[in-house]
Amino acid sequence: MSSRTAVATATPLVADLGAEAPLTGADTLRVGVVQFPGSLDERDAQRAVTLSGARAVSLWHGDDSLSNVDAVILPGGFSYGDYLRCGAIARFAPVMEKVVDAANGGMPVLGICNGFQILCESHLLPGALIRNSHQHFICRDQKLVVENASTAWTNSYAAGEEITIPLKNGEGGYVAQQSVLDELEATGRVVARYTGGNPNGSLRDIAGITNERGNVVGLMPHPEHAVEAGFGPDSASGMRTGIDGQGFFTSVIRSLLSQ
Repeated sequence: MSSRTAVATATPLVADLGAEAPLTGADTLRVGVVQFPGSLDERDAQRAVTLSGARAVSLWHGDDSLSNVDAVILPGGFSYGDYLRCGAIARFAPVMEKVVDAANGGMPVLGICNGFQILCESHLLPGALIRNSHQHFICRDQKLVVENASTAWTNSYAAGEEITIPLKNGEGGYVAQQSVLDELEATGRVVARYTGGNPNGSLRDIAGITNERGNVVGLMPHPEHAVEAGFGPDSASGMRTGIDGQGFFTSVIRSLLSQ
């Protein structure tokens, strides 16, 4: 079980989170969070970045520049109203041309929920996300097993570590051709897997994957909703004390500072 728990305080600060203090130099890093029409978790992602010690930079879908950021997060929501299919229109947003180029150049990019869908539509990650197998929107705290702890976004975890972060989606079922699934498994590119029950019908219980280089990660559950004591999932330490999602954001800081 994860030890990333903390007791809620009246004014939660980084030092109160029951995790390591921000790494030296973290405050020099800029992590961009893209806002599309219909995004709804960009502020949460920015908060997660700030709590981890880096500077959160707001990026607009129509931007033609990434404003010299060191990493990019594509947040959850319903970009462009999920018209056509989730992420299909966002793929063609002006800022995505820059994100794709930067990702191909090695910049860390994290896609959360709708952001994962956008990464697949942009061909930065293989496969697709389809309607949940039970045909219902789901919202719950979800247990995951971290399968790959060597990516730019997961190196703060241990391989095999079990964490709990919120999940909320209607089209969260990950699918891909058998050959693609076999390759993901063989090359260690399954980042996280659902445990304790598959919530949406994802093939092989896949909750998140990475590209070959390990700088691009797509994750269906929402780590940004589990970074601050008093606002996260319940944990062994008490109600709302879970901060298991914080590791995704400290990981990218550690990765960037080690370059």
